[in-house]
Amino acid sequence: MLEGIIRESMSKGEVKALRNNGYLIANIYGKGVQNIHCAFKTNDFIRAMKTKTTLVFPVKVDGKTLEVVVQEYQKDPVTSNLLHVDLMLAQKGVVSKYKIPVKAVGTPVGLKNKGVLIYSKKRVSVQAAPENLPNVYELDVSKLDVGDSILVRDLPENTNVKIIEKPSVAVVGVIKAK
Repeated sequence: MLEGIIRESMSKGEVKALRNNGYLIANIYGKGVQNIHCAFKTNDFIRAMKTKTTLVFPVKVDGKTLEVVVQEYQKDPVTSNLLHVDLMLAQKGVVSKYKIPVKAVGTPVGLKNKGVLIYSKKRVSVQAAPENLPNVYELDVSKLDVGDSILVRDLPENTNVKIIEKPSVAVVGVIKAK
């Protein structure tokens, strides 16, 4: 389980010192809960993100175990190092906005016809309680030819999960290579 420390001060100097010691700055927030300013070892955080199998995962901060979801992260534009991450508490029964990753399954027919598979949206915004969240939207792209795409309205329907994207927005598609 990923373990973090509480940040006592919000000063620029302390943040710099934590980053130099290999920590990733994080904030944990949720509805009706006091924000928790914390830090995780950067390498431990990356390892936890690569090995997690569900969207919601546990972290331990200040002796408490919290169920959280990665809401947003910031990377250094030059080095691509993680600088900051926002984690949202996954409170049971509380409906919130989440971003569900999209995964293409299969090989599109259009790749043989000089096409390229393009992700227009890597994550789809939904509104649901955490216990109803799908871990990933798997899309079968094997029938897509050049010029075809899968739209938001073609995503699988889930009860208790409301997709809050425009129905006409493309998620994945095959375009002609130049």
